[in-house]
Amino acid sequence: MGGGSKRIPRKNIKTFNGKPIIAYSIEAALGSSIDQVIVSTDDEEISKVAKEYGALVPFVRPEELSNDHAATNPVIKHAIKWMEDRGSCINSVCCL
Repeated sequence: MGGGSKRIPRKNIKTFNGKPIIAYSIEAALGSSIDQVIVSTDDEEISKVAKEYGALVPFVRPEELSNDHAATNPVIKHAIKWMEDRGSCINSVCCL
């Protein structure tokens, strides 16, 4: 998640109904059968909020995947490769 939305700046961490918008996805994932909830971001504040709600933020998303033109699939591919390069065995992925 990048922090640079053009229409709603900082939307992922804007408060909605009492908590940051990103918290709803994290809490839903943590309440499911998902083993790990990983947030891919280049934004320090988003990283901090994600960790506060129980997500892992094990890396900083590269600059080339952090702009308005970055597609979702390369971002997911980067996260999977980063985790596998460090010994994780990825069986399935869910993008929220």
